[in-house]
Amino acid sequence: MRDMAVTLQFLACLVVAICLLSVVSTTQHHAGQPMDSTSVGGGLQEPEAPEVMFELLWAGLELDVMGQLHIQDEELASTHPGRRLRLLLQHHVPSDLEGAEQRLQQLQDLRKGPPLSTWDFEHLLLTALSCIYRLHAASEAEERGRWAQVFTLLAQETLWDLCKGFCPQDQPPSLGPWASVLDPFP
Repeated sequence: MRDMAVTLQFLACLVVAICLLSVVSTTQHHAGQPMDSTSVGGGLQEPEAPEVMFELLWAGLELDVMGQLHIQDEELASTHPGRRLRLLLQHHVPSDLEGAEQRLQQLQDLRKGPPLSTWDFEHLLLTALSCIYRLHAASEAEERGRWAQVFTLLAQETLWDLCKGFCPQDQPPSLGPWASVLDPFP
């Protein structure tokens, strides 16, 4: 169980690191159109500044019995960025495997196009983060394996998108040695 906790912490740190890495690339992520930026409305169209999102995610999330992710720190959760993140997690981040796999397919379909919009990129990262929490909460080995596979593919899509315009064409970026960390069956 300790190994699973260490792996979960590593994966969460990896997603946070990718969020910070995306600070450099988000200035270039403007060509794509959001998949669904109007369904909740209000101030959700513009992603939070990366440092604000980092603070919210660093405070930690928890998965409740209904399968919803919540910010653990109630004070941060009550701020405007915290409420925005809660709405994103509830309405735009898939809460089941089928939804995560569908989101993955949508992102894979966009691979040949321009870099993702900041909205879509934020959703990609939050979906990957959600997969980590759901992987940790899964009770059956088969379910953990599926969550791990979806997370690995979302991480690959993140690298694909960050690599657009920088990597050799049709040369997939690699997770390299990190891929072995994602194996749910060591």
